[in-house]
Amino acid sequence: MLYMGSRGQGDICIIGVPFDSTASFRPGARFAPNAIREASYCLEMYSPGQDISLEDVSFMDSGDLELPPGDPFPALDMIETEVSTRIKEGKTPFVIGGEHTLSLGSVRAVTKTYPGLKVIQLDAHADLRDKYLGQKLSHATVMKRIIETIGDDCLRQIGIRSFTREESGLVRSLCVDTTGKLLDWAKGGPCYITCDLDILDPSVLPGTGAPEPGGISFNELVNMLLDLIYNLNIVGIDIVELAPNIDVSGSSSVVAAKVVRECLLAIGKKESEKDKKAI
Repeated sequence: MLYMGSRGQGDICIIGVPFDSTASFRPGARFAPNAIREASYCLEMYSPGQDISLEDVSFMDSGDLELPPGDPFPALDMIETEVSTRIKEGKTPFVIGGEHTLSLGSVRAVTKTYPGLKVIQLDAHADLRDKYLGQKLSHATVMKRIIETIGDDCLRQIGIRSFTREESGLVRSLCVDTTGKLLDWAKGGPCYITCDLDILDPSVLPGTGAPEPGGISFNELVNMLLDLIYNLNIVGIDIVELAPNIDVSGSSSVVAAKVVRECLLAIGKKESEKDKKAI
């Protein structure tokens, strides 16, 4: 399904980021980009809910970045460079991870082109620690590092249900409980969505590095994402934290692939409508 897009042309550019250098519990997110592509072949290109097919959407799949193992800093620089390149080409970056630390590289690239960028985090975990196991850079600290890049007034969270006492003050100031509040906050400026799939309940997506009971359903997540995409100026997005090796049934990869499909279709539909208005 995803490879139906052109390898060199398209308004949206899928970027695979096989990265899990800072995974602390159950690694395997580096296998996610390819697993999502493979799982997508069992999905139809047409979305009944959105009444649009991937055949109608202008997108490309640039394949996976070849990232060095170990030290995450060179990998983040490579992610930033790739996302920056695609933005300069006039494309909307659609990053498929990979664990959540990769979002820092992507956001750094996007905010250079779009000053005043607002980041919306869909997640079970706050990821706002200053350090985790003595390290400043980790999937558990990534949103803290992003705040240092864009400012805490430019970040909002939804779905958070796990955080430390030290994170609780920031969480209470940044977390909202409805999509409507996100729309009121973010309207008018460029927005970036980072979606950690562990926002879903583990009964829906068990294949993730740090499953957190009490999550939302698949339909709730998709409706939330579509509401944001259709009503905001989305200039970049990432979908992260699928660990396909953990779920031997393969169902988590299919869930992730369908989330990607629905987001891709929504962004593509908006791009198409924008192009028609410009004619």
